[in-house]
Amino acid sequence: MEIRFFNTLTGTTEVFQPVHSDCVRMYSCGPTVYDFAHIGNFRSFLFADLIRRTLEFFGHRVHHVMNITDVGHMTDDASADGGGEDKMQAAARRMKEDKKSGRVPEGAVQNPDDPYQIAKYFTDAFLEDARTLGVRVAFEYPDNVLQATQHIDAMLEMIGQLIERGHAYVGPDGVVYYSVESFPAYGRLSGNTLDRLMTGAGGRVSEHNQANKRHPADFMLWKPDSSHIMKWDSPWGAGYPGWHIECSCMARRRLGRDVIDIHTGGEDLIFPHHECEIAQTCGATGESTFARFWMHARFLLVEGEKMSKSRGNFYTVRDVLQGRVRDDKGQPTGVSVHPAVLRLELLKSHYRGNMNFTHKGLIDSAGVVRRLTEFRARLEAASGGHTEPVDLSHPVLHAFAAALADDLNIAGALGAILPWAATTPADPAVALGVLERVNEVLAVAPLAAVHGGGQVTDEQAEIRQLCSDLDDARKRKDFGAADQIRGQIQKRGYDVKTSPTGTIAEKRLA
Repeated sequence: MEIRFFNTLTGTTEVFQPVHSDCVRMYSCGPTVYDFAHIGNFRSFLFADLIRRTLEFFGHRVHHVMNITDVGHMTDDASADGGGEDKMQAAARRMKEDKKSGRVPEGAVQNPDDPYQIAKYFTDAFLEDARTLGVRVAFEYPDNVLQATQHIDAMLEMIGQLIERGHAYVGPDGVVYYSVESFPAYGRLSGNTLDRLMTGAGGRVSEHNQANKRHPADFMLWKPDSSHIMKWDSPWGAGYPGWHIECSCMARRRLGRDVIDIHTGGEDLIFPHHECEIAQTCGATGESTFARFWMHARFLLVEGEKMSKSRGNFYTVRDVLQGRVRDDKGQPTGVSVHPAVLRLELLKSHYRGNMNFTHKGLIDSAGVVRRLTEFRARLEAASGGHTEPVDLSHPVLHAFAAALADDLNIAGALGAILPWAATTPADPAVALGVLERVNEVLAVAPLAAVHGGGQVTDEQAEIRQLCSDLDDARKRKDFGAADQIRGQIQKRGYDVKTSPTGTIAEKRLA
């Protein structure tokens, strides 16, 4: 079946074919670990996970890499050259307040002035959230989730190459800049032109350091700064790298190719970040392109409004899972949400349209997850747990696959399976085989599949132990103790059920 994706670089939907037949090489811009990642970030991360799972569903081997930015991402990141202060420096200042308020637990970061400790804390938090939502690349850490601070040598090497090849220069202020005029294709991804950037019509060109640049749109590769909170020695003085150079180097080093297949991120990264990545990488390699397909997820709104802390609608993954979501009237719901429900909610809108995150949407997604989970339970009971292998000749699986192959038409894919899930298939073993193939992509039914790789969280282990304790109490006919344990499980947000193999606790969906 032919797979077609929309390519931001060309503005068209194209047939996808990997550059090299052995493997699809894919790079995704990950978080800057100065805070907890929010649900808008995770919309982009889950979109990348959907691409990966879809390609694997169709039989491709995928090498997927994501970065962790832990230096060089400035607070004024809308301009190509960056400005303000390093976000890690801002995080170090804010961390003291976060510890006082309890937002970050006391003892989580021993020294709030140490950016490496802050980066580790928020990196661990991101990986935990990503695993909870079934983002496969997070289970491969540290092989394929790369930290910028671990690749400074590659950045210095690429900057040196760019200087040698006339794509970069050292300004009068000692800063190494990329010369956008040396790369005629600069602006192709975003639609900006050098003339528009020169006049400011293209927006987001930094006004600072203009006297030190050859062109207003030239951007920083390395800045000597002995006072910076994180710094390294370099031929151009002790300092730190620009944000854009990091991804170019990590993608090239870990994926092992000068031209990769797919690069993903949120639409806010198209310019300047991804535009600058292309210029740097092509300038260093001599290739005409960096990634064959550039794919971007659009913004996430909350109840129709831009997400912001001042509006009280700014949510991290933990906020949603722990019931800190407000309804459309701004009232707290207090309803905890299962990870499978949040995963589906962030996936079910097409990536090229703005997503409106709502409490009602969570309720709807909970209904879908429940329906698929109960359908699976019926099939397993009817088939005795036996599964028959299936291929795309099965009409339901074919329709599901065809929708995914059409630029990740997730609404069409769900539309192919949800009516079927309300039926009683003639052959439950075959139907179970279809559902398992579907869940390779969706990862919401069974619910355990959302945790990928079979890893068990601390909470799951505790709940399983309580279920075992409940069974033991029943065997002893200590029904008072059994009722007490049942109450403990229910207070943790689980429904308690009895099965032939013992007590089962299922997380309430919403």
